[in-house]
Amino acid sequence: MKVLVTGGAGYIGSVGVHELVHEGYEVVVFDNLSQGHRAAVHPEATFVEGDLRDREVVDRTLGEHEPDAIMHFASKSLVGESMEKPFLYLDENVRCGVNLMRCAVKHDVERFILSSTANLFGTPDSIPIDEEESIEPGSPYGESKNVLERTLQWLDELDALRFATLRYFNAAGAASADLGEDHDPETHLLPIVLEVAAGKRDKIEIYGDDYDTRDGTCIRDFVHVRDLAQAHILALEALENGSRVYNLGNGNGYSVREVIDTARAVTGAEIPSEVGPRRPGDPPELIASSDKIRRELGWEPQYGDLEEIIESAWAWHRKHPHGYDDF
Repeated sequence: MKVLVTGGAGYIGSVGVHELVHEGYEVVVFDNLSQGHRAAVHPEATFVEGDLRDREVVDRTLGEHEPDAIMHFASKSLVGESMEKPFLYLDENVRCGVNLMRCAVKHDVERFILSSTANLFGTPDSIPIDEEESIEPGSPYGESKNVLERTLQWLDELDALRFATLRYFNAAGAASADLGEDHDPETHLLPIVLEVAAGKRDKIEIYGDDYDTRDGTCIRDFVHVRDLAQAHILALEALENGSRVYNLGNGNGYSVREVIDTARAVTGAEIPSEVGPRRPGDPPELIASSDKIRRELGWEPQYGDLEEIIESAWAWHRKHPHGYDDF
């Protein structure tokens, strides 16, 4: 099977590509390199530099490579930025996704995997969050993913495209010492904490400590990036039996303070912290119920321990202190 992976030079997408190649899939990576890194692309994958905003380029790529399936990772994905620039997210994420879906239908692509988000749920009514939780996006970013999910549901209803939407809770860790997380600027909690540990930052800012949680800081469900990649492959194979929607998490919630404390233990560094104001769009607690994907597809996270996740990320940071610029 040939799979087109958008955003395949990015953090999660590149790990997905490596896992696909390892399992014998033929892979085409489509990425504009605005957030990704050419060095992160598996050497056995075909690389196409292109932009999803340009539907003619997308159409030509699908026509030339004739993929059987698409994994759509490419996205603007910063909750806080989407609160400041809502039209950027509501326009660009939706336009890029719909361009891709439109071309997929035209070229008879049979399977489509959407990288979605836990931000669909805003402040959920119950924890852990299952797939029956009401959709009330917590930001324009979450809303953009909601629009794409609804579009896929209509395409499935019209027998145009089978899909799986996979709602992430927090991707973390490194797939190997040579395949990790490198953003510019970096906005994700764990790599920022490790940059403080490595002396690249003076301190970590905690966005609010007055939430209704056990220590006042936000609680999140961290999922190792390789576990996420494996879930994508399981969902891809399962589409033979129809479309589906899954939440992805390891089921354990860790507070921001617990992440910092665990990183201190792993790295041996002091990691100074400072409490700042809340960040718009951040719900107090997000923990996934992954019972459905475990039951239906047999998915089992292999890296569920926070210390193990942080150790893998720390190994990447120590080996590549300048990220992919070291390659």
